[in-house]
Amino acid sequence: MMTEERKQALSNLLRPASPPRSVDNVYTADQIERLLDVVRKDGPWKLIIAQHFASADELIATMSGALPEGFELTLDMFLTPTFRGFYANYSAALYPEIEDCFYNRAFLDHAKSYWGAKYAKPQMMLFNINGPCGNTDPGHLDSPSFRGVRYENSPTWLCSVMGKSGLFKDYLIKMAQVITWFSHDPDSGFTYWPDGPLRAPQRLQSPIYNRGVVVQNEMMFHRGEANGPVAQQRPAGLDFSTTFSGDPNDRNQWLLTSGDQVIARHHTDELRFLVHWSAEVFEDFAELKKNMDGSHDLTHEQAIGMLIDDARARGFDIATPSDPLHDGAFIRAINAAYDIGGPTSYPQCAPVTPLYITEAA
Repeated sequence: MMTEERKQALSNLLRPASPPRSVDNVYTADQIERLLDVVRKDGPWKLIIAQHFASADELIATMSGALPEGFELTLDMFLTPTFRGFYANYSAALYPEIEDCFYNRAFLDHAKSYWGAKYAKPQMMLFNINGPCGNTDPGHLDSPSFRGVRYENSPTWLCSVMGKSGLFKDYLIKMAQVITWFSHDPDSGFTYWPDGPLRAPQRLQSPIYNRGVVVQNEMMFHRGEANGPVAQQRPAGLDFSTTFSGDPNDRNQWLLTSGDQVIARHHTDELRFLVHWSAEVFEDFAELKKNMDGSHDLTHEQAIGMLIDDARARGFDIATPSDPLHDGAFIRAINAAYDIGGPTSYPQCAPVTPLYITEAA
C-alpha cells in the first residue's frame, strides 16, 4: 500500500522543467495549409489508440488512477475518434513541403530558452486530428526518452512508468515541445498540472486557433479536452479499424471510414487539429556528446531490472516476467508501484468523458 507521503513525493517528481509558455500565431497561413495538405494527400490515418497500445494495461500505465478491484478494463472503453500521423521522426522531415516547419529556428530558440540550454536539435513532429470527440483520458504523460531506452525503440507504457518512477533522472533526455492547436470550438482547451497531478490544474482556454505552448510534456500530466457536439463525439460504427482521410472530391471535407463505410463527415472548421513539434535539448557540449555517443546508455533489461528491484524493496510483490515488455500482469504490477491515483481535480467546465462501458462489458 502506498502511503500519502510516498504519493506526494512521486507527484512532486512529475513537474516540468519550467511552467508552460504560451505562444500565439505559431504558424503562418501558408504553413498551416501545407501541414493540412499532408493530411489530405497522404492518408488514411489510423487511430492513436490503435497505433500505440496492444492492451488496456499498456494504455493505463501511461495514465494514473487505480481501478476498482475485479473491474475488467478493455481497450475499447477508451476508444475515441482521434487520429495521428508523423511529419518527421529521427530528426528528419518525412515530407519536403514542411521542412521549414520542422527545421524551425524560432522553435529551437524556444526550446533552448525553456531549458536555459546551449544546444537543441529537432527530433520529431506529429499531428493529432479529429472532428467532434470525447476524451476518456484522465490525464497522461507523453513518452519520455532515456539514453538507450527511447520512445522509438520501446513500448509507450515502459517509458511512461520509467518517467513516473523517478529512478532514471540521470538518463532522462531533456526535451521541449511546441504544441499548437487549431480549433474553432469555443469551449474546448488544454488542461495541465504543472505543479504535479495532486495539485490543482491550470487550463489553456479557447480560442486556441494557431495558439500553442512551449512545454516538457513528458514530465507533466496533461490532457486535451472534449470538443464538438456530444451526440457526435463517438460515431456509430467506430472501431479499431476506423481511419481518417480527406474527401477526394472536396478539400474542406474529411471522412471517418470503417471498412467501406463512411461513418462520419466533418468540415475543416469542425476539426480539432494539433501539431506537436519536439526537440532534444543539451545543456552543454558534454551533455550533447554523452547523449549521442552511446557511452552512457541503458538497456531494456537494465531498466526493467531497476524497476523490479526498487518496487520489491518498497514491498510490492512483483513476479519475474518471462516477457516483460508485453506481460499484462507484470505491466499492471509494476505500474501500481508508481501510480499515485491522480490527477485529483479538473476544471469544472472540462470534466473527463466517462468510459464507454456497455452492458456486456
